[in-house]
Amino acid sequence: MQLIDEEMIRKTLEAARQSPRRRMNHNFHSGPEDNPHRFLNVLLRGTYVAPHRHLRPPKAESFLVLEGCIVLVCFDDDGTVRSRHYIGDTEPATARGIDLEPGVWHTLTAVTPYAVCYEVKPGPWDPATDKEFATWAPREGDPGAEEYLRKLLR
Repeated sequence: MQLIDEEMIRKTLEAARQSPRRRMNHNFHSGPEDNPHRFLNVLLRGTYVAPHRHLRPPKAESFLVLEGCIVLVCFDDDGTVRSRHYIGDTEPATARGIDLEPGVWHTLTAVTPYAVCYEVKPGPWDPATDKEFATWAPREGDPGAEEYLRKLLR
């Protein structure tokens, strides 16, 4: 049993602050073969998650924001923004969580200094098939990723 308490959140937040990716997971599942995968995802403002979807195999994904606020952006197949959802416990959030059906192109980032998300998605995890990255958006670490994120937030 693991309690999601202030100490766990603070340790994961500190690890996110030390990470060049500006985010960090704390996994509750014991390994890649587990089903479902359950984890805290602590995101710092400015982290870039390349737009992706979970289609093959199809995987739904749920996010509950425990602290802070994220924006989750959904896209059409051509990269056109379909919707923006502000999720969290502070402005400008309009919801506390979201459940995405399989195959929805999406990205997310923190709009507060940090956000603590509880995420659930089916396992097992295979890095070769977990995410299909969008060809119309930069990948993490690519030149232009920072500007692309700024554009999404305007």
